[in-house]
Amino acid sequence: MAGLIGIGLYFLPSLIAAARQTHNAVGIFFLNLFLGWTGIGWIVALIIALSSSSWPSHCFYQYPPGYYYPPPRRW
Repeated sequence: MAGLIGIGLYFLPSLIAAARQTHNAVGIFFLNLFLGWTGIGWIVALIIALSSSSWPSHCFYQYPPGYYYPPPRRW
């Protein structure tokens, strides 16, 4: 039981990044996996996981009403 808690605490930055659905969750996981044992790597991964923005649920472009954007010029 203590081993599971220890693994959970070790991968806490990765779990936070996955729960927040950040755009760099895989990078945080690998940083945590390979450098988390140093302590500094774990703290850096935790800071990145907490300060990283999440994936946008959707992207759309909204032009001002009544404004037409012409097609791009050709060379």
